[in-house]
Amino acid sequence: MSNAPSRHFRHATMRDFPQMQKIYAHARELMARNGNPTQWGHTFPREEVILNDIAQGRTMLLVDTQNGHERILAQFALCTGEDPTYKTIDGAWLDDDTYVTIHRIASSGLVKHAARDCIRWALKHYGNVRADTHPNNKAMQHVLETSGFARCGLIQLIDRPTDTTRIAYQRHEW
Repeated sequence: MSNAPSRHFRHATMRDFPQMQKIYAHARELMARNGNPTQWGHTFPREEVILNDIAQGRTMLLVDTQNGHERILAQFALCTGEDPTYKTIDGAWLDDDTYVTIHRIASSGLVKHAARDCIRWALKHYGNVRADTHPNNKAMQHVLETSGFARCGLIQLIDRPTDTTRIAYQRHEW
């Protein structure tokens, strides 16, 4: 019998919120240390956004169990339907087909490649996935590009007053 932790995905619940807050804080610190202090700053994602994602069933967690305790390895919001931010792009999307968007992805830092596992899961279940990231977020650009995403152009966030340019990506499993 193997003692290795088994990973799986599940929807977040309100009980997960405190741990999710810690993971987002970890992600903000990591981004700042790696030359990307402004993408999430000190406050993004805002508490009400995280709570709304959980309430709407958009937050997915990659979890495992170790020594009888569940650990959150990574988290992300999986948004279905058309993303209003993606209506205008300086460039071109791969297609106009139905897609899902990955937002607010963050790893706990407990295991390697957790963000990549989240992206793989989304591709397996939805096929056509879009995402965006800050021009200074070299780590996420690397994860997306090595996961087969195409750089489609630049978009402007519509929900923030400053620092709004993002690199837009898409992968479509034909």
